[in-house]
Amino acid sequence: MTSSITFEPVAVIHSGYKEKFGIPRQPGLARSMTATIELLPPYNTLDAVRGLEQCSHIWLLFIFSACVGKGWSPLVRPPRLGGNEKLGVLASRSPFRPNPIGLSPVKLERIRSEGSRILLDVEGADLLDQTPIIDIKPYLPYADIISEAEFGLASSIETLDLPVNFSPAAELQLAEHSSRLNQPLKQQISEVLLCDPRPAYHKNKPETREYGIRLHDLNIRWNVSESSVQVTVIVLDS
Repeated sequence: MTSSITFEPVAVIHSGYKEKFGIPRQPGLARSMTATIELLPPYNTLDAVRGLEQCSHIWLLFIFSACVGKGWSPLVRPPRLGGNEKLGVLASRSPFRPNPIGLSPVKLERIRSEGSRILLDVEGADLLDQTPIIDIKPYLPYADIISEAEFGLASSIETLDLPVNFSPAAELQLAEHSSRLNQPLKQQISEVLLCDPRPAYHKNKPETREYGIRLHDLNIRWNVSESSVQVTVIVLDS
């Protein structure tokens, strides 16, 4: 048995998520958040992705690079369980794993080349900017969909059932930055915030706290009440 195995990244992702806080905990929840996968040498050849254009979706195997070297524990506290109950790390999606490997299906929009750069545009990725990707595989509906699969602790997606409102100042800032970035910022911000990135131990407490997330080159400030999610300000990240 081999005692250790070394992987070289085949690609890196360029995404709008500039920090861990705010990234949806599962792929596909913020579908308007697009990202670009750039193949790294010597894999940056169209031959390496020949036929992949026939796929509507692909699998990304990646490294939780922000967690490398930070250790792991046999028991973790998943946010889904309120941050208090413990679960075995191998029964969880925690990024703090014995081997910090992640697996996400994403929608493949297109494959393009720019000089020596081979780029894959994808939708719905839940990866931090500059995450190293160690493999890309086609998503096979006939094999990868398991309709009878069950997991009692997480049987459905949990999102906030609230409207997302923008203050007058945030609306003006939204228009400016949406045009500058050429991104559907209002939809992106709404989808990300409805995934409720707040720490689990904050979610059942009266809300007066303001939070901030970094998307693209922006700092977005918001708070949550019983009736809505309120975006207060959108400014360039300092």
